[in-house]
Amino acid sequence: MYGVVTRNVPEVDWPEFDRAFYEVKDVSGRPADPISNAVNMISCFGDNAAASDNPELIPVDAEGRQATRDRTYFDWAYICPTHDAYREGLLDIVADCAAENDDVRLDDVGFPREGYCHCDRCEQRFADSAFDDWNAWRASVITAFVADASERIPGKTYLTLYPDPYPGHLFERAGLDIDALAEYVDEFVVPLYDLDYGTTYWLETIARGFRSALGGDYAPDGDDPDTPFSIELYAVDVDVDNLIHAAEVADVYANDVFFGYDAAQASAAIRRKTADARDGKTYGSES
Repeated sequence: MYGVVTRNVPEVDWPEFDRAFYEVKDVSGRPADPISNAVNMISCFGDNAAASDNPELIPVDAEGRQATRDRTYFDWAYICPTHDAYREGLLDIVADCAAENDDVRLDDVGFPREGYCHCDRCEQRFADSAFDDWNAWRASVITAFVADASERIPGKTYLTLYPDPYPGHLFERAGLDIDALAEYVDEFVVPLYDLDYGTTYWLETIARGFRSALGGDYAPDGDDPDTPFSIELYAVDVDVDNLIHAAEVADVYANDVFFGYDAAQASAAIRRKTADARDGKTYGSES
């Protein structure tokens, strides 16, 4: 199954796409009203606008350095997942989205990366918690948020994962405990973005890594993962033939393949791929 991720309402109904994700809130903080004919998608703890308006929302490391886009390794500003008012606002957005469409996708969930957050609130909550291990406490914060969000989602809960399947990395980086989250998530989505897809060995390696991490066996003949996962490809200005090849590789390992932010290029790739499949040659003796 092929889908699209878009900010443009008309594109969600294009016939080439079996599923559409519509960004209700992206990392810029730009808001949009949820719609009924797509899976509404929320950037949870990535929010440039909120961070700019209220710096107290921004996570800090042990040295007080903020997780903002003007620092190395951060493409956008983050919000601390323990900020109660912001968290409740996110859950209200989730409920609004679920009122329009039963399925909701949670994007940008987690702490910014290793070393965050050491704000006074996080330090106090860790000290007051039953956890001796700081990483385990962080993971409990994220799992609790996803659990609360999933209670407000009557259909499928999608959750985006940072594309690093190496054992322990998501847990240490963002506070994502995959096994714990799987209780509340119906499908994970892994963005594997490239500007070219001229080579795809790396895509296959990461896709296979996630298949193993989620409990699946070697594709395509092995058992499927315990929790399905899909792969999201970047479609903007990517050569159609390269995009088709990337989709073919992703399709071997993932449940579905989604294309990000260029519906025209994505639909062209799907149409070409479908046409090529119909025109495939059959080899054998002629009678």
